[in-house]
Amino acid sequence: MTTYSQLPGRRLSPHAVGVGLRSPHYQAALDMETLTTSLLPDFVEVHAENFFAKGGLSASLLGDARKKYALSIHGTGLGLGSYAGLSVKHLAHIKHLNEQYDPSLFSDHAAFSIANISGQEIHSGDLLPVELTEKSIATFEANINQVQDALGRIILLENICTYVPVSLLSTQSNVYSEPEFLAEICKRTGCGLLIDLNNLVVNAVNEQEKRIDHYTYNWLSQIPPTYVGEYHLAGCALVKPGEIMVDDHSEEISQPVWDAYEQALTLIGPRPTLLEWDTQLPSWERLLLEASKIRGFAQQALHHE
Repeated sequence: MTTYSQLPGRRLSPHAVGVGLRSPHYQAALDMETLTTSLLPDFVEVHAENFFAKGGLSASLLGDARKKYALSIHGTGLGLGSYAGLSVKHLAHIKHLNEQYDPSLFSDHAAFSIANISGQEIHSGDLLPVELTEKSIATFEANINQVQDALGRIILLENICTYVPVSLLSTQSNVYSEPEFLAEICKRTGCGLLIDLNNLVVNAVNEQEKRIDHYTYNWLSQIPPTYVGEYHLAGCALVKPGEIMVDDHSEEISQPVWDAYEQALTLIGPRPTLLEWDTQLPSWERLLLEASKIRGFAQQALHHE
């Protein structure tokens, strides 16, 4: 296991609240003088793959944002669960971003994205679910260690949404539950977890769980708190019973996600928390008001413990 002194989220207060910085909000985010100081986020998150260019406007913008805010860089394409291994080129881009901008957090997903087909490396362009098996854990171990050795720091691993029953994701008998699986990866690699609470709710809906709160509580209670470095909160379009819910980050935080956040604060404790909103974006001002609700909610939940 690789160890580093940089613990997940160590450079941010566990009570920090951030927002995803998306292109329609770039100018407003950089024009901080127009905002009430109390509404400013503690950090902003950007998607790594949008900033791979080593020069030009995107690099200039990220540099300006880094001067004004603490920064989280969130990868979507490393494919840490890929049996085919990592893309050397992709990892080089990730390393450059980390060296250039020194983010407080770096994260990617517990998914596979890369396959070797007829000798050619193919990237799915999506976050595909993995088998919850020993073979898969060994793959994550090798790939995460490669990334952490390249970056010289701990990374965070995010749980993903799946749109098929978990029982169909494995062909072997030694199946872990998802939280056991993620915890074992952390144990072997020293990486941390980014728990996306909306993803838990989406999976509960798609599994047709009758009590979403029971599902999320059971999931969270299996995670050792020391592994958790960050939370993501989001909302998505509602669906009718029996329909598939898609994690589209298009709405304000739903009540089941608030409930799961309260469970996480009780079972695990406060961690840097990000509001994700990627489609049907509100104004920058409304986004910050929504983020301020997270801060108030956490303070009240922790006060009542």
